[in-house]
Amino acid sequence: MTKTLAIVGRPNVGKSTLFNRLVGARRAIVDDRPGVTRDRIEAAAGVGGLSFRVVDTAGWVESDREGLAGAAARHTEQALAGADAALFVFDARAGVTPLDLAFARVLHRVGKPVVLIANKCEGVRLPEGFSEAGRLGLGEAVPVSAEHDEGMADLVAALLERVPGIDEEDDREQESERPLRLAIVGRPNVGKSTLVNCLLGEDRMLTGAEPGVTRDAVAARWLTEEGPIDLVDTAGLRRQARIHDALEKRSAEEALGAMRFAEVVVLVIDASTAIDRQDLHIGRAVAEEGRALVIAANKWDLVENRDAVRKELEARVAEALPQFRGIPIVRLSATTGAGVDKLLSGVRRVYRAWNHKIPTATLNRWLGQALERHQPPLVDGRRIRIRYATQSKVRPPTLVLFTNQVEELPSSYIGYLTTSLRQTFDMPGTPIRFLLRKSKNPYAGRAKKRRDKPRQVRRVR
Repeated sequence: MTKTLAIVGRPNVGKSTLFNRLVGARRAIVDDRPGVTRDRIEAAAGVGGLSFRVVDTAGWVESDREGLAGAAARHTEQALAGADAALFVFDARAGVTPLDLAFARVLHRVGKPVVLIANKCEGVRLPEGFSEAGRLGLGEAVPVSAEHDEGMADLVAALLERVPGIDEEDDREQESERPLRLAIVGRPNVGKSTLVNCLLGEDRMLTGAEPGVTRDAVAARWLTEEGPIDLVDTAGLRRQARIHDALEKRSAEEALGAMRFAEVVVLVIDASTAIDRQDLHIGRAVAEEGRALVIAANKWDLVENRDAVRKELEARVAEALPQFRGIPIVRLSATTGAGVDKLLSGVRRVYRAWNHKIPTATLNRWLGQALERHQPPLVDGRRIRIRYATQSKVRPPTLVLFTNQVEELPSSYIGYLTTSLRQTFDMPGTPIRFLLRKSKNPYAGRAKKRRDKPRQVRRVR
């Protein structure tokens, strides 16, 4: 079976750099400042032909066990408890510190297999601190440089020696159904991590009253009756003009990257305050990326005049996000759990709409009925004619309309067709895109084919 390895150690020894090296992608944020990683980040990894899952953890500390650093340390210990083995990283340049010794005692008590890694061993000569590894009592250290990709062959040998069964394949990973990719996004401090913890039924993400607790885009597997979902918790997104810190900028980039990778996005807003312009800006970004969207109105338990707030919220979303007309707005409290059970049904509903393929014959029957109810306008006394429609792709649904006047068809009429399509085929919460193509006149240009211009194409969102 596939083994899970937890990368552990004190802050700023290169755990996230090693994680990125093993995963083969920049999944964890790396910075010279200690304490950048706070949540556990898990991904499939491999080195030297070995395949396993690896968990990046926050730096372990002894002091301040009640603060944010203490909460991060407890998450590290939870990751260690759920792993098959530990990759204990220390800084070979700095040598073994009292904090390294303290965590080594924790590893001795846990009793899991440990591969001791001396990081930052660049070049031929080993740093003086490498010789101090024996003080930890965890066996011979493997000298590596995660940043410069050195020592990976020695790491493979150590894994084969100290982690029983790491080279065995796991039949469980051959899932018949690929997980749905779901990103949780929103402004800082609206309760995204609390919502993820509630969905997973465990204290998986760090939470706190102060904004900016989450920094990395953190993935976790959510097993539901209808199939697995890969949840990604993201850092809070503020307006670009307010972001000056380089670390926050990278966190925002990670959040936007998770949104692009997702199939469905849950936009968490604070229902106890008015919907913010930044909330709507994030919603428009989701539409631009062509992802399905669900709005989670969190902290609903704090709302007093609920009926008025509900109507105001629905009206503001309908006006500001017409790309998602009919979008599910789930009113819930991540703290108490009230209403959270309705979120999954909303996610599944918009996911089906996002993947909906309409047969061409059915689509053109709808088009004919829509044209009968409301014909396109006249332009210079000439009727705009839409002759044919076909769906060119899904995810999101994209339709091609063949018309005699591409540039003259107004956006308002495209809006009418979009609304009609949503209502007819039950397609809420997903952007619908139209491509307008000029249809050929069958009686013109037969003798002048070589001089024909390319057909006009216009894209409408």
